[in-house]
Amino acid sequence: MFGFLRRKKPAAAEATPQVTAQTDLPVADATVADAPVATTGPVAVPPAPAQSTAQLAPEPAAGLAPPDPARGGWMNRLRQGLSRTRGNLSGLFTGVRIDEALFEDLESALLMSDAGVQTTQWLITALRERVRRDKLTDAQQVKAALRSLLVEVLTPLEQPMDIDRALPVVVMITGVNGAGKTTSIGKLARHLHRENKAVLLAAGDTFRAAAREQLAQWGQRNEVDVIAQEGGDPAAVAFDAVAAGRARSTGVVIVDTAGRLPTQNHLMDELKKVRRVIGKAMSGAPHEVLLVLDGNTGQNMLAQVKAFDDAVQLTGLIVTKLDGTAKGGALAALAHTRREHPIPVYFIGVGEGIDDLQAFSAEEFAAALVD
Repeated sequence: MFGFLRRKKPAAAEATPQVTAQTDLPVADATVADAPVATTGPVAVPPAPAQSTAQLAPEPAAGLAPPDPARGGWMNRLRQGLSRTRGNLSGLFTGVRIDEALFEDLESALLMSDAGVQTTQWLITALRERVRRDKLTDAQQVKAALRSLLVEVLTPLEQPMDIDRALPVVVMITGVNGAGKTTSIGKLARHLHRENKAVLLAAGDTFRAAAREQLAQWGQRNEVDVIAQEGGDPAAVAFDAVAAGRARSTGVVIVDTAGRLPTQNHLMDELKKVRRVIGKAMSGAPHEVLLVLDGNTGQNMLAQVKAFDDAVQLTGLIVTKLDGTAKGGALAALAHTRREHPIPVYFIGVGEGIDDLQAFSAEEFAAALVD
């Protein structure tokens, strides 16, 4: 099971549409990627099975079931990935007194972990109050209080992604160059395929030379089809993919887009166009607009989130490359600074393996930061 993917019975499927140009853009004759994108065509996915009304990966009741070994392995990878961040924080609570020096050291450690000034001040102030209120005298008690406060800050980011809200569910993927968009798409497609969801990928990154080939390889590995054009208009690729997904009653259509910096206004305008055209291909789409963030960017992710949210109205985040970073505190900063309008972190990644992209859990993340 793949974390917090929420399943519910969708509304009645629409009649198979007549695929016609519903936009003033010329819709290119996109094809399923086989050649020259890939040496062999990906295996077509059979129609999605009847939808379940159950929620995927429910949390087991305490004492009723043993812990999931796979989740335990993930927790170990998460702890290892955040070891540099945890090293800044955890060591402060060994053999120390609860005094002003501890709070000063903790403040410095949080800033070094890219928690940011505002978030750090809030955490230190709240921790002082909790120590005073609960009369904490042991350093381990203070560490537990800090973990509890981090969970409190991070919990608004912990939400499930509904994968049965429409047929198809259209997911648009955005991000800057090198954040790991295509790899994240491949991993997400793999997990969705394991959940018996038919998946269709759209190679909307028409700028990077190897982008279509990379996505086609993921399509072959996951046995899902890829809609691609050589040098085509990204909006036309997205339109054709959504139209194909509707015609086939595909469960999820994932649209890749080219990496771009928020300061590249013409490319951000193109991203807005892709979003508009997806909406013309299917009313209410895209249902999810996800931003892939490189965990090593630290505080810079706040500016990226704001810029992409302003442009295309983000619904969720994927944070990659958290393994080996000393900037794990940036997620706390993201949660605190956007506490009035949080954007959920659906998934985080701590490695290159296919299972190293997992659902975000506030409890697990906070424990990996300080324990």
